[in-house]
Amino acid sequence: MNVAELTDAMHEFVRAMGWYEPDSPRPQSLRNLAISLNLEASEVLEHFQWNEALENREELAGELADVALYLLQLASLAGIDLEQAILAKLKRNYQRKWD
Repeated sequence: MNVAELTDAMHEFVRAMGWYEPDSPRPQSLRNLAISLNLEASEVLEHFQWNEALENREELAGELADVALYLLQLASLAGIDLEQAILAKLKRNYQRKWD
């Protein structure tokens, strides 16, 4: 599956949950999605809070998937082609000087 297909699958799930409905208790605004993305990214850190070693790969995979889903949705609803944004950022990063 590519990024576009993953994005479509994510939208299908969100629609199935009714979260795109105007009266949804979980409004899918850019602000709310950015907050949710940050919260899920913080949950990744919990896996390393008191230990350098990864103890549960499956749970970490679930948290990473949550991060990816919010990222896909945020980019899509903001009208950003995530594939192109990543490629452009990589191109710019090759031009940067890293200390």
